[in-house]
Amino acid sequence: MNITVNGDAVALAEPATVAALIGNLGFDPAKVAVERNLEIVPRSTYAEVKLAEGDRIEIVHFIGGGEAAVDEDPLVIAGRKFTSRLLVGTGKYKDFDETRDAIRASGAEIVTVAVRRVNLATPGAPMLVDYLDPKVYTFLPNTAGCYTADDAVRTLRLAREAGGFNLVKLEVLGNVKTLYPNMPETLRAAEVLVKEGFDVMVYCADDPIAAKRLEEIGCCAIMPLGAPIGSGLGIQNAVNIRLIVEEAKVPVLVDAGVGTASDAAVAMELGCDAVLMNTAIAEAKRPVLMARAMKAAVEAGRLAYRAGRMPRKLYADPSSPLAGLI
Repeated sequence: MNITVNGDAVALAEPATVAALIGNLGFDPAKVAVERNLEIVPRSTYAEVKLAEGDRIEIVHFIGGGEAAVDEDPLVIAGRKFTSRLLVGTGKYKDFDETRDAIRASGAEIVTVAVRRVNLATPGAPMLVDYLDPKVYTFLPNTAGCYTADDAVRTLRLAREAGGFNLVKLEVLGNVKTLYPNMPETLRAAEVLVKEGFDVMVYCADDPIAAKRLEEIGCCAIMPLGAPIGSGLGIQNAVNIRLIVEEAKVPVLVDAGVGTASDAAVAMELGCDAVLMNTAIAEAKRPVLMARAMKAAVEAGRLAYRAGRMPRKLYADPSSPLAGLI
């Protein structure tokens, strides 16, 4: 019997079940999700679902894509409370050890993970979940690399099957060079996912109208870009970010474009509820040290926003009183 697994032809000597296939390939069924002919196979049925001639099988897993900050000021997303307002990605690090150490230093509680095919040639290779415990961190499956609503929805359905994750990050890209979001496809995918019961955090353009529409659809968090993904250019359109924050009744997170600690602080001082980043930490010369810097910057920016900055003035205003001057 001939089937296709993750794009490769596989010959089976006899009829087999999904469970038998996973076992023969050497993977832990608790760490993967399976799709058969574009339909998700529930983990509870692996032993019963029989494979047939010509089946197309996809087997995927998660890959790499703290201390309380202010106890009385939690970040609330989809009814869940978090103490850290820094979310971090898990990609681009030199190895899983550096990933683990940087994320620990960041104090992040939510980490984004990409969904990718397992490598059939190395079933025993380490996986992200061996270094980051899903019981300690909130995994946020994302749709990085998806350019259509259909692909994004399919990916997140697999993610939910792989780990039972309902809180997800939606991004549908429109251009390889800029990685800007394709907003029509993003809106279409968001409508489907919300109807299916997902809690959708959504990457979007820094457009107040589009952001409000996503909120109206039912997305639990709006994530406008600060600058192109991975660019490190910092907040390019502070006016629009502020307008999105003012209009939103759900959390707003700057997602993409942060390059250094001051960029994160600016985002928080604009009133954003949190910041999500990956490249700024992973591609720093010393990622663990940068993770510590970002943690401090997000906390400082939030405190400054809550404190309320002094008004800007055109001229000097002495700090010391002039009364009683000698």
